[in-house]
Amino acid sequence: MSSHREAPEIAKDPVADSTDVYAFVSPDNPGTVTLIANYIPLQGPDGGPNFFEFGDDVLYSIHVDNDGDGVADVTYQFRFTTSLAPAASSFFLYNTGPMTTLPSPNWSRPQTFSLTEIRNGQANVLGSNLLVPPCNIGPLSTPNYPALVAAALSHNQAATGLNVYAGQRAEGFYVDLGAVFDLGDLRPFEAAHAGSSLSAMAGVNSTDMLNVHTLAVQVPIRRLTRSGANPSGVGDPNAVIGVWTSASRQTIRGIEPGTGTAFHTGPFVQVSRLGNPLFNEVLIPLAKKNYWNAQQPRHDSQFASFVTSPGLAALLPSLYPGVFPNLAAYKKPRADLAAILLTGIPAGIVPGFQTFTGTTQADMLRLNMAIPPTTSNPSSLGVLGGDPAGFPNGRRVFDDVATIELRAVAGATIPLVDSSFTPDGVVKAAPGAGGLQFGLIGGPSDITALGTERYLTSFPYLGTPHSGYNAHTPAALAG
Repeated sequence: MSSHREAPEIAKDPVADSTDVYAFVSPDNPGTVTLIANYIPLQGPDGGPNFFEFGDDVLYSIHVDNDGDGVADVTYQFRFTTSLAPAASSFFLYNTGPMTTLPSPNWSRPQTFSLTEIRNGQANVLGSNLLVPPCNIGPLSTPNYPALVAAALSHNQAATGLNVYAGQRAEGFYVDLGAVFDLGDLRPFEAAHAGSSLSAMAGVNSTDMLNVHTLAVQVPIRRLTRSGANPSGVGDPNAVIGVWTSASRQTIRGIEPGTGTAFHTGPFVQVSRLGNPLFNEVLIPLAKKNYWNAQQPRHDSQFASFVTSPGLAALLPSLYPGVFPNLAAYKKPRADLAAILLTGIPAGIVPGFQTFTGTTQADMLRLNMAIPPTTSNPSSLGVLGGDPAGFPNGRRVFDDVATIELRAVAGATIPLVDSSFTPDGVVKAAPGAGGLQFGLIGGPSDITALGTERYLTSFPYLGTPHSGYNAHTPAALAG
């Protein structure tokens, strides 16, 4: 979950597996939008000696559609280059000494990247030989990791106003995977499950103490609108963009006999994509997951029936007998989910709010860039929590998207399009007060997942990656 190992083929290729996409108006720089795409799921921080890295053979892209046709108008492409230091010929470790500066002479496999902006078909290289920091190994190898990150942050204010970062970060998505995949035996609602004799217990953050690899760009809003100007207001069609990420590989891969060296040739083809969290993970049937990853958003009308008749909504009443009677009785197509996930929410449904991109059905994370960031008491439940700056208006790093989408599928958003429907009691109740959730927030005002997440207040917003040395060290001994 969100899209960690979401399809059979991409689960075998974690370097190209997109896990999460974020898009939000930067709270500390509100004239810009921050776009983040994470890759390489479920990284154990101590997973050496060959620690995690981006793929030189993968084309990574963050796409922006600003006219609602499900086709990218602005794309940021990342390509990586890995080299071997001389010590790699005689030494087996990731580093041969402390890495305190970038580039570090002690890093055995340093990586750099290039950033290319494609705007209306025209490619412009914005930067090359940009630095990637190493993974966070531990207090001797990476004694001041934030300094390495600062050295890797690239800012080109004069030309474009962009910030860019590529490197390891702490996993910011939180969910109880163990509960989800045990036939939906959701903590703290185990006792109500049809097949459970368990007592209620607190949720478990399965992604706590794990890392990801992050691509992040911070872009002036005017560079993302179709007009090239800042939007005039929330209702301005120019204000809404659609965002998704993709990873592509060349069509032919071979291995040189006797050397173990792989080579790649041919055109690039898409092997992974992600817009809204959990779309492929939860809505698309297993038999179609690989196919979905290969498709473009503009073709997503072929998957609309899985949105308007989601299998999870049919399953919940049978998993939890008597808990979802209103949901069980509701037989109409889910127009609420189609609006949220495929077209955006039109004006007039939520007062002072809209993320509508048009009638083209496409899985894109939609962001209204005219809605200012919430800097005081934001809600981790986003729009469901009364906070218009949060999911499904884009997605911030702390938004509890797993709970938001679970509650939406369970009927929380049906009244937006059908006033005759009353959500079931467990859906109407607030998280932290007996309401449906994954047990990882004390209530809507909790933006730290019960203290397990430590986000930053500035770019790139995701927290410092967990160090390998401290990953399984008791807190009293970690120092």
